[in-house]
Amino acid sequence: MGFLTKRTSVALTVLMVTLPWAPATVQASSMATPVGLWQTVDDNSGEATAEVRISETAAGELSGVIERRLDAAAKPEDRCVKCRGDRKDQLVLGMEIIREAKKVEGESIWAGGQILDPEDGRDYKLRLTPVADGQKLEVRGSFGPFWRTQTWVRVQ
Repeated sequence: MGFLTKRTSVALTVLMVTLPWAPATVQASSMATPVGLWQTVDDNSGEATAEVRISETAAGELSGVIERRLDAAAKPEDRCVKCRGDRKDQLVLGMEIIREAKKVEGESIWAGGQILDPEDGRDYKLRLTPVADGQKLEVRGSFGPFWRTQTWVRVQ
């Protein structure tokens, strides 16, 4: 009988020590997603260029829209003159630049979609990887064998 009491005591102690960490773990894992508001950072200059809100559609795909431009040279009336299709001549502010990315089964990666660079009007294959407990996002765009990665910083 004393053995069961001691065993129960150990189990309760382990539970009491680990239980307070459970909400933090749930919050950290929910932050390890691309969904949220991100400050884009130019991979060459290191300067913040915009804020992009990434949201999940009903179909489980990610969509990202430019909410705010931070570049000092940016003007509210700037349009994507080099873009094609439905984004041709669309205002850069409010433009959807991320489309159709889906979570890769069993991994913390979202891929299969496209990201648009409004500077050159091209769509690139996209891969999103949350890092640093979801506080940063590695954004990789590729075209054929060429790729470029930027690290964006979570705003919220």
